[in-house]
Amino acid sequence: MANSDELITSVGKNSNDTAALVWSVADDLVGAYKPHEYGLVILPMTVIKRFHDCLLPTHQAVLDTYKKVEKLAVKDGFLRKASGYQFYNTSPFTFKTLIADPENIVDNFKAYLNGFSDNV
Repeated sequence: MANSDELITSVGKNSNDTAALVWSVADDLVGAYKPHEYGLVILPMTVIKRFHDCLLPTHQAVLDTYKKVEKLAVKDGFLRKASGYQFYNTSPFTFKTLIADPENIVDNFKAYLNGFSDNV
């Protein structure tokens, strides 16, 4: 069975892939969390990962648009248009760049989460 990092990078819309990802993450959580605490981690991370995967193709366009409009009072519409969704993320981080810097993952992940639009 593949480890969770491999599944995170390859998970698609297929529910079997998503289920395999969830169980592999649960396997990784052994020791860090008690089984009754898994839901506190797995569900939120699954939702965040789905948002990430949706936004990844337009991530650079959102960052470029954000640079252009960051000083404007009203920028939400520009960023939603750039993302192609009703939500967006202006953080420069992706899951790939987050795991590439394990020493700073806590601060970087907080910055990633804070980059989401208010409606997320």
